[in-house]
Amino acid sequence: MFSQFSQIGRDLFVQGVNSSHSGNMSVRQGDRLVITRRGSMLHNLKESDLIETGLDKNDSHIALASTEVGVHRSIYKNTSALAIVHAHPVYATALSLVQDEIIPIDSEGQYLLHRIPVIGFEHTVGSEEVARVLPDFLKEYKIVMVRGHGSFAVGQLLEEAYQWTSSLENICKIIYLTRTLNGEIKESKGKHYDKW
Repeated sequence: MFSQFSQIGRDLFVQGVNSSHSGNMSVRQGDRLVITRRGSMLHNLKESDLIETGLDKNDSHIALASTEVGVHRSIYKNTSALAIVHAHPVYATALSLVQDEIIPIDSEGQYLLHRIPVIGFEHTVGSEEVARVLPDFLKEYKIVMVRGHGSFAVGQLLEEAYQWTSSLENICKIIYLTRTLNGEIKESKGKHYDKW
């Protein structure tokens, strides 16, 4: 399990969707969950950075768990997710400040994630409001943006939740770059060439 956390944590940082000490990840194991330590460096995890605690109640390790542990618990208790990646993707976070949803304009983005809701809260980091509202969205969507804060992605494996996180950031980069070009988006329909 540690190798999965370590690899995904490193990939999140290398892709630039987390800063040095941001984001968190977890997996559910029956009535327990394993979550990254509060303030850990996801790209440089140690085994001691993985905190196991109860899904329903606290134990002696809870003080070390990520501040988002309540949100993770709520998602696990109210969805079929077995893994969660919470990240702070820069382009997606920027778009979340000016849009109520993110609609992919590229083919791969449209295929993988048809629509990404953006949800606003008065308090975002580890709040009870986020824990109460987010699971209903994650029953329908693979990933959701919390306005100005970051993304929460679910999957059966950490790798799957990471895929949605990575895809979201690529979608948002394409949207941003396309807008900076100030050009009209060309439709895929029209002329088709069988031979070059």
